[in-house]
Amino acid sequence: MVKLGVAVVTFTTVLAMLPRPALGQARTAAELVGACSACHGEDGNSRLENVPSLAGQPEFFLLNQLVLMRDGVRTIPVMAALVRGLTDADIQTIASHFAAHDPRASSEPTDDALATRGRALAVTLRCGSCHLPSLEGRQQIPRLAKQRIDYLTRALKDYRDGTRAGADTLMNNAVAGLSDADLTALAHYATSPEP
Repeated sequence: MVKLGVAVVTFTTVLAMLPRPALGQARTAAELVGACSACHGEDGNSRLENVPSLAGQPEFFLLNQLVLMRDGVRTIPVMAALVRGLTDADIQTIASHFAAHDPRASSEPTDDALATRGRALAVTLRCGSCHLPSLEGRQQIPRLAKQRIDYLTRALKDYRDGTRAGADTLMNNAVAGLSDADLTALAHYATSPEP
């Protein structure tokens, strides 16, 4: 929890230092992407605990999530100031930028036994039917492959517990009744070198 607090303070400090255009003035692509890169990584591969990687996510997924956040449907307090006032063109610029980058696995250690267990669970749950067998995602379905383990574990728990605001309820149903250990195993499988 302390690390997340430090990340939020660091993020807020970086955000405050970024140049703000006057109302109605267009922001450059570099300014838009720079604001995101402070936490999500310059190339979209996050190095911060519990901060998702955006690199290689389907462009439509990124567009959709940014619109949901901007319009207050998906509430993420640390993102609120960043997405407020984004135009549709701004959102397109951000989504196109991060979708074009190659995802890289984080430096988190993957537990082979957990990944094996997660693979069996993913087959039983048919995760590949939406996320594709490679877990690379498509259209509005996110890429799970090479995502951060800590972020993915937390996201799965939030889906299971019904605490992910503005999320697709299909995922709530998909992970309903799974234990914390099951969700951790799924995260290790999804983020393993070859899911």
